[in-house]
Amino acid sequence: MAEPLLRALMRVRALLLDEQQLVRAVASGRQRGTEPPWRRAELRYVDLKAGRHLQVVTYDATQAHTANHAVGEAAREAVDALLDLPFGNWHVETLTEQHQLRVTKKNEALLHTTARATPVDASTLVRGHDKPKERLLAEDHPVLKELGISDAQGRIKPSRQAKYRQVEEFLRLLDSSVEDAIKACHLRRPTAEDPLRIVDLGCGNAYLTFAAQAHLGAKLPVHLTGVDVKQQSRDHNTAVAQRLGLDMDFVVGTIADAQLDQAPDVVLALHACDTATDEALARAHEWQAALVLAAPCCHHDIAAQLRKAPTPSPYAMLTRHGILRERFADTLTDAVRAAILRLLGYRVDVVEFVESEHTPRNTLLRAVRTGGVVKGGSVRKEYDDLVATWAINPHLAVLTGIAPTAAREDAAADA
Repeated sequence: MAEPLLRALMRVRALLLDEQQLVRAVASGRQRGTEPPWRRAELRYVDLKAGRHLQVVTYDATQAHTANHAVGEAAREAVDALLDLPFGNWHVETLTEQHQLRVTKKNEALLHTTARATPVDASTLVRGHDKPKERLLAEDHPVLKELGISDAQGRIKPSRQAKYRQVEEFLRLLDSSVEDAIKACHLRRPTAEDPLRIVDLGCGNAYLTFAAQAHLGAKLPVHLTGVDVKQQSRDHNTAVAQRLGLDMDFVVGTIADAQLDQAPDVVLALHACDTATDEALARAHEWQAALVLAAPCCHHDIAAQLRKAPTPSPYAMLTRHGILRERFADTLTDAVRAAILRLLGYRVDVVEFVESEHTPRNTLLRAVRTGGVVKGGSVRKEYDDLVATWAINPHLAVLTGIAPTAAREDAAADA
């Protein structure tokens, strides 16, 4: 039953400040019509030389920020500051209970408490400041051995360190995105009878596809489908999945035309070249996928349009030099894609996929379906102004029917 938000937050506050009972707490999501400064915040108590402190780790789009606050006034101030932020969800774990607070559209609170089947032994909690980094796929995981990332002894090959880093960072993004979307009720909670359906469009040799199935499949009922235009990729990937015993299937087809038995809940498109990314985003919209993760590659379409059209004043310096024009085209392309996804009813974040030292194509569009198509308002005007200023016709707009406002008005007048 819903209750006043302030009253529920005060109950959460008491849990967060209990240094003896708190195991871990996570704040995520957002309240309706707001945007917290952090994507996520995690809290736990750590024992330092100066005594016990409340450790708060906050995550923005690209990195984590850690701060330690002494138990007492400093910890209370840190907790109060976090509770003042418009997070949409709080998950709090204590030694004996788990608490889930969700903020409703009416700005009320739903607070659900369950007892742990087995209470946590306080003596087993890790209170060290520098926790060893948890690997989502251990170096000796069968998937990494099968894919040639690890050797027969379960050690990452020196030549594959960058690939392992890419796999790990992608899994962290996917894991948190799925978890947050389920908690916010944007993504359904899967069951054994109806697993979470994920499709990877343009999967190639499916390094990240196999990693996603192995990691998520250990936590949730998941069925992953890979799509690639090559029959050779399907045959190879099917054989790998069978050797690993993973519940996966692979389909031969283009991104635009591939046929699936059921519409997916989650769409992945990782390093699809040029307008193939647009085709993947259009298919996600067609399927009304709840979550989309796309890492674009090779932005040729908008770059070619910029070369043909005169540069609007006063931006000539942005396109005068070829290398700057290409980099600007990359930014403009992904900005337009993000805007179109917003118009299609998605909340969009543009984040760093992995550090640029590991791959130069390190931008990722993360989109969560939250509503219907937006037909007007400031978002629509910003998009129309942007494409009109640069005289571009984005391929994703063509695929999804997002015509500029002026074109829509002309068409209506002609009719």
